[in-house]
Amino acid sequence: MNTTSFSVPVDGLCHLSNETRMIATPWSRMVRGIGLGQYPVAYDPDAAARIRETFALLGAKGVDSSNSYTAFSRLLAEFILGVADPARPLRRADLEQDLGPVLDAVRAEENPYFRLMAGCILMDSVAKLGLDRTLLVNAGTDFPAEILAVADAIAPDQIKDENAGRHGHYEKLSAYSAVFLAMGQLGLQERLVSGQRNYVREALGLLEKIPAPFFRGRGGAVLLSVISMLGYERFIFGGDRDYIKEVLDHLDRADELNNPPAFPQPMSESFPKIYPLLTMLNAIAMSGRSEEYLTYGRDRLAEAKELMGRITPVERTHMGLYYLMALHNLGRLDDQVPYLPGLVENIVGEWVHIDPGANYFLNGIAYAYVIQTAMLTGRMDLIGDKTLERLVDCFPDLDRTDDDRVNRPYPFAYAVNVLGEIGCSHLLFEPRDAYGGATPMAWVIDRLSEGGVEEHRLYMLNHALLGYALRMRGADRKETRLTRGFRFRRDAVEPRWR
Repeated sequence: MNTTSFSVPVDGLCHLSNETRMIATPWSRMVRGIGLGQYPVAYDPDAAARIRETFALLGAKGVDSSNSYTAFSRLLAEFILGVADPARPLRRADLEQDLGPVLDAVRAEENPYFRLMAGCILMDSVAKLGLDRTLLVNAGTDFPAEILAVADAIAPDQIKDENAGRHGHYEKLSAYSAVFLAMGQLGLQERLVSGQRNYVREALGLLEKIPAPFFRGRGGAVLLSVISMLGYERFIFGGDRDYIKEVLDHLDRADELNNPPAFPQPMSESFPKIYPLLTMLNAIAMSGRSEEYLTYGRDRLAEAKELMGRITPVERTHMGLYYLMALHNLGRLDDQVPYLPGLVENIVGEWVHIDPGANYFLNGIAYAYVIQTAMLTGRMDLIGDKTLERLVDCFPDLDRTDDDRVNRPYPFAYAVNVLGEIGCSHLLFEPRDAYGGATPMAWVIDRLSEGGVEEHRLYMLNHALLGYALRMRGADRKETRLTRGFRFRRDAVEPRWR
């Protein structure tokens, strides 16, 4: 018998915002920090206290002093919560005073990629909180220009993970996606194409400097989607090049190029093919030219369906939400999935066979995808007490190997994010037997290396906490002017506000 009570912000694909339709899956949010704060809700003082408690635990572990990104995240979370709290008056002088240390913390981050990411999250937060952009652009400062300029300092192949040396300009491309979207949120997108440099063209030019089809497709899809959101599709396919076709051509050469990505756990041969394809299908949906691209080179929907049938069941829990969202945005869900309940039940029901503590990646984040798939399709009846218990109690099992231990913040961030979205974050802050009577949050943070210096993915926990804080800006702040004004071609009835 299920006793858990869920408080979900959406209950079906037809209720999703444009931002969610572009960035529905947690990867972009947790790893890249874009699209944070989806599903806005009313301010919750208990949830705010949990966020502050978590940053206090990180501070007690010495993370603040050793990790400038965490120091920034704590300050920004406090700023967001202060603005969101309806009991606190919003005076311009107070906002400027509170924002000063946050700006200083962004500028203090030495790693250019993380400095840019921090700046983008701050700009996105200002827009979503409904604050005046003159807090960031005024006679004394031009913060967006500062952050845009940081992209020039991001060198290729700097990501330190299992694919080190295979990324090319993947990180810089991702940085451009983030800063373009953040500037669009502030209504400053014209700066990207109207000055001495056309940053949109420069970013598109980086695609061919990412050698692996997996990274070119996945990173390129986000960039192409953002450019479409900004209304600059003419740079994608309006000149002598068509960048969507070029990316699809590159994906088709995956076997020939033989440059597959490495994963923390063994994956099927089909997984690195389906992942970039599904993200590109979503970019195609946003481009408004699905009729042309879905049959370019091959039948792309038939290819996606075939690959979905060839990946393993646990891989399908990762890819299911990407697949459903792409088909929904393309207006092809009904003809490609004639019986949607059956597919959702198959994907979500796989949790029964998955041990989330077996490893940090393949199994470790599967439950987050399963729960979000259930939430976005309105099938939370498929999630029960046992599902949540397995997820919440799995993290001690990641002591099995040093690699799982060091990367424990990766799946834990996904769990913090999804449990917040379904109104169950309290489970991480209550004593549990699996943690010897400690709370999962306190236990996980206590097991970090001193200062968190070994855990290079700890920043993902910061993103989960910032997203949680930004959600509490109020249910009336559902979308910014940028995302509200976008229209998917499949359901467009009026021209864009531009």
